[in-house]
Amino acid sequence: MSTTPRPVRTTDYHAAGEPFRIVDQDLPPIPGDTVAERRATVIGAGGTATDPRRGPLDDLRRLLVREPRGHAGMYGGFVVPADDDGAHFGVLFWHKDGYSTACGHGTMALGAWAVDTGRVPAPDDGDVAVRIDVPSGRVTATVHRRGGRTTGVTFRNIPTVVIARKVPVTASFGAVEVDLAHSGACYASVPARALGLDTTRHSLPALVRAGREIRAAFPEHEVYGVILHEDLPDTPDGPHQRNVTVFADGQIDRSPCGSGTSARLVLLAEDGRLAPGATLTHESVAGTVFTGRLLPGGVTEVTGSAHRTGTHTFVLDPHDDLGTGFAL
Repeated sequence: MSTTPRPVRTTDYHAAGEPFRIVDQDLPPIPGDTVAERRATVIGAGGTATDPRRGPLDDLRRLLVREPRGHAGMYGGFVVPADDDGAHFGVLFWHKDGYSTACGHGTMALGAWAVDTGRVPAPDDGDVAVRIDVPSGRVTATVHRRGGRTTGVTFRNIPTVVIARKVPVTASFGAVEVDLAHSGACYASVPARALGLDTTRHSLPALVRAGREIRAAFPEHEVYGVILHEDLPDTPDGPHQRNVTVFADGQIDRSPCGSGTSARLVLLAEDGRLAPGATLTHESVAGTVFTGRLLPGGVTEVTGSAHRTGTHTFVLDPHDDLGTGFAL
């Protein structure tokens, strides 16, 4: 573990309840001219997004995401250079199992962090766009300000496309039809009621089991997240749904899932349930809310809140037998 920087400084945020741990300090060299190339470098030759080869940066990820410093639901990002002068910075997203190509809630958190720390100048009242290069492309976090504080963030994603509709999947819970959409990462959507479930907390163990089985049914599409959704009464502005997004290896998104909301928007529009100019009210299992709207060309905007939860200095005691920690 001599390659892991000590101490490691982080700033933590949450976006609608989902954590995001930001590392903005000197990192081990990461070869690559773009964020996507740097992600490939970090995963390593022969590694995969959810089973990266060990290296200096992955040791750091494990240190910050695993217990006792993190937990199975922890999420974060390494701040890296942008692809070019068109963006303010880049980010490598990580979680318990590896590195993702997209993260909507993390983009919101990074936008708030960039403004709150003065990295991107912003007015006391008004909006400022923070442009961020992520592995799937260039995204924007528009930070809303009032009275000298950040009041919300709108995440504009890369264009979202529908991949497939009503794909039959049979697993231990029976047969269901699955919709696939790519919104920076590939998401599978399934009505929770088709599994005989709802999207409340008591159903979480069964939803996680179903999410894992559905994800495993699509190895060729490299499905990142499974969105198990439920209709709630519409609002005057449009449809209202609650979802549990199970991503990576059985992790539960505490937020309504930013990139997942993009996927839901294009599917609802294709079904004729999201009229032009309408807004999706998207609720999480924790009761937090994102609102989303669909723009021309499959571009989506998702709005929510992001708040700082702390600043931390983590250390690795060379005599600690647990090393970079453990995952339960």
